[in-house]
Amino acid sequence: MDILTSLRCTFVVIDFEALTPAGRPAEPTEVAAMALVVRDGKLVEDGRFESLIQPPADVPVTSRDMSHGITEAALRSAPPAAAVLGELDRLLSTPPYRLVAQHASTEAGLIARQGEHCPTLATTPLVDTVRMARKTVRGMSSYGLDELLRYYSIPKPVQRHRAMPDVEVTAEVFRLLLEEGAAAGHWSTLLELDAAAGLQPRPKPAAEATVQDTLFGPDGG
Repeated sequence: MDILTSLRCTFVVIDFEALTPAGRPAEPTEVAAMALVVRDGKLVEDGRFESLIQPPADVPVTSRDMSHGITEAALRSAPPAAAVLGELDRLLSTPPYRLVAQHASTEAGLIARQGEHCPTLATTPLVDTVRMARKTVRGMSSYGLDELLRYYSIPKPVQRHRAMPDVEVTAEVFRLLLEEGAAAGHWSTLLELDAAAGLQPRPKPAAEATVQDTLFGPDGG
């Protein structure tokens, strides 16, 4: 059976950009999402969402954070995380869903900390393209997004490390990995994809937790 024939869900490719203040969890500054559905035997886009996110007033915005074209003024005038993620959550009205992300544990952590504002996102399982690639593309020294783009000859977007450009290329990588993994027998159903590359949503962290996610680790986005 063709893998797309067996998929009965909406895949939401999602990416955050974030500040990483010392001694506290990462704070999102931008989010983008793209819905993918199976239509006429193809995995096609069914909508997209993107927004800057205002960081808390006590979180500094450094010159390093401005290296991808976002200005501090734009961040300070953006809506807060609660409003942005609440708006995105309200768009998710036709379950079931799977979130798709490169190094999905990072996205899971950011979503969990905002879970009260986005209950659908916060309870949706994830599919990690890093885990898919490790299963499908053997022998790579790194499974970061740049390495996967080179492997598949996908041009690196001009605004790499902005949320929507990263979502767009992650969606392309996901499509290719989905097909290659199915052809290799790694998955033929959604349940098998979950088993091979899935992550469960993270529980809401304790209020005192200060562990910081690594946004750009060796296998990160």
